[in-house]
Amino acid sequence: MTEEGLAQYERIAIDIASRISEGKIQEGQRLSGRTQLSSEYKVSPETVRKALALLSDMRVVSVKEKSGVTVISADNARRYIGLSRGRGARRALYEKLHSALAAYEETGKQIRDVCRELVEAELTPLPYESTFPMYEVTVSSASQRTGHSIGSLRFWQETGATIIAIRRNRNLIISPGPYAELYAGDVIIFVGDKGCAAAVDSFINGSSV
Repeated sequence: MTEEGLAQYERIAIDIASRISEGKIQEGQRLSGRTQLSSEYKVSPETVRKALALLSDMRVVSVKEKSGVTVISADNARRYIGLSRGRGARRALYEKLHSALAAYEETGKQIRDVCRELVEAELTPLPYESTFPMYEVTVSSASQRTGHSIGSLRFWQETGATIIAIRRNRNLIISPGPYAELYAGDVIIFVGDKGCAAAVDSFINGSSV
């Protein structure tokens, strides 16, 4: 079992409980005072107080103002060790999950940034010799393709063109996926050969679905 993810006072409580469960400290025996324990563990008396409070809550020890700290139960000490280390292991897993999610979000952000840069590069005018043909077609209000997704329309298969962005009002949807739907007024920005512009216009604004 691991103590990873536990606070210092929790680790001290486990150490004291371990000594009790192993018989190094007997039931009925009084523990050293808080000051001596803080010196032994090289922590503040407040940290020791928190550790003893945990053990007292689990009835491992009894803490009284005048008589000090007395060991009550080795069985409770063993039970406390199992519960505490289990909580520590779960806490460590939650921390790992949080770190993994943060890394996942950062990776997603990097992917979005690269896609945005790629589209901006496509939209940036280049010398004629190196320009890859790019066209625009506006979806008319009479189009029967509205409300359909790019994937369900088999856009690339039907036109030979690749959509790189959709301009919708003031928003630019970059690299829309197959589930992106088309609506009247959308400006489809795409690339392809010389004949694809007419093919797209006919496909989007033609009469048949």
